[in-house]
Amino acid sequence: MSKKVLIIYTGGTIGMEPSDKGYVPSTGLQPLLEQQLSHSTRSTLPEYDLIELSCLIDSSNLQPRHWTEIGQLLLARWDDYQGFVVLHGTDTMAYTASMLSFMFLGCDKPIIVTGSQIPLSQARSDGVENLASALAFACYNNLHEVCLYFGGRLLRGNRASKVASDGFTAFDSPNYPWLGDVGIHLRLNSALLLPQTPFDFRVPEFESGKVLVLPAYPGMPGAALRPLVQAAGVEALVLQSYGVGNPPDADTEFMALLQDMADGNQLVLNISHCHTGHMAQGAYASGSALNDLGVISGNDMTLEAAIAKVNMALHLPLNREQQRNWLATPVCGERSE
Repeated sequence: MSKKVLIIYTGGTIGMEPSDKGYVPSTGLQPLLEQQLSHSTRSTLPEYDLIELSCLIDSSNLQPRHWTEIGQLLLARWDDYQGFVVLHGTDTMAYTASMLSFMFLGCDKPIIVTGSQIPLSQARSDGVENLASALAFACYNNLHEVCLYFGGRLLRGNRASKVASDGFTAFDSPNYPWLGDVGIHLRLNSALLLPQTPFDFRVPEFESGKVLVLPAYPGMPGAALRPLVQAAGVEALVLQSYGVGNPPDADTEFMALLQDMADGNQLVLNISHCHTGHMAQGAYASGSALNDLGVISGNDMTLEAAIAKVNMALHLPLNREQQRNWLATPVCGERSE
């Protein structure tokens, strides 16, 4: 294995260039990296190789098939590098970090996902620091998981969410402590890290259209949602309910829809609108109705992790009941018990 780190450039703000229509993805990142990483900084960083996706992504256009593409690149080169850095756009960075955590269960080296709020080609870019610190963390031998690094914070990838549209500390981890942080020194909280587990790498051919997300809100039209849920190819629903897991159970049309999904053997995973705190699905009578329907409690999972995990569950060689059990069980630190 090389002592190098592999950087996979998928697109995103970090490598964008201005155009008359705003920032657009730009190829040829390697010369820009060498230019921006000063000689003194470069000498303190690990050696790296860089590869680019054949078609760079503006991350607001991310599709499930891109997860497959990124995963295949990592898998093909897994034994050749000490660690990996995935450069990604911020809009959907936490979705990809979450999915990578489920694809690379039991990984024995770091995968660090990062990017920037200002392109490397522009003044005051935060990309240099983010990339330099990500490269450093990618060499840590005791880091065996997918992480998201941004703005001085090292976060568990499947616990991260984008919380600021224009701040340099754009990501946080609402329900789990930071794994590390960067000041004068790089600090890693080893007590919070995942232990090494057996490899269980899976890179499925993900498809769009299998998972719907439905936020509960006052006045939601239960009857009008039926065509969405019953559309061809839909196999699962991520429900964002109120508080500790409470749906609008007085909406008979909506509850009938959930009943039909249960009868049709579709998966329904329930998470909360709230950014922090645990769920207690059933603490209120409205939540108990979900238990009666076999709706799975996602506890304190982020929306990004919930969407990624449901997509992965649908591609596991398991029957529906086994998929439900897998969703209800922490597999890589994405949720509390």
